Amino acid sequence: MNSPAPLAAAAALLEAQAAIVEAFTLLEDWTDRYQYLIDLGRQLVPLPEEFKTEDYRLKGCQSQVWIKTELREGLLNIRAMSDSAIVAGLIALLLRVYGDRRPADILSTPPDFIRQIELGEHLSPTRSNGLHAMIQQIRQMAVAALSQQARSG
Repeated sequence: MNSPAPLAAAAALLEAQAAIVEAFTLLEDWTDRYQYLIDLGRQLVPLPEEFKTEDYRLKGCQSQVWIKTELREGLLNIRAMSDSAIVAGLIALLLRVYGDRRPADILSTPPDFIRQIELGEHLSPTRSNGLHAMIQQIRQMAVAALSQQARSG
């Protein structure tokens, strides 16, 4: 299976962000939006216990968050889970945008949806710091994947 064409792949990231913004816009208040986040988190594919170790644990999050990435056919596969329902929902949002994408597209597409849905203003400081730590980790993993591609290819 080949990776999608670069322009189409980059557009898909923007479309994923637009879909998140649209979904949040349809919800009337932040109580509904938090419930939506919790529901998204419940839909995450469970992370196998073998990856719930310190080697995969994200530093900088008050909640426990584990992230496992793997480069598959030019795409960065990201699996993650948290012990917090809302943080798991934040993970689900990030995976919708950045999961199974080309590392270069991940690096060239900032998470504008966070600002657009005013997520930063409605998260506690610790959750906001955790969200930014997750984004930084995904970006670092994309850099590592690009380096891996350059070495092998």
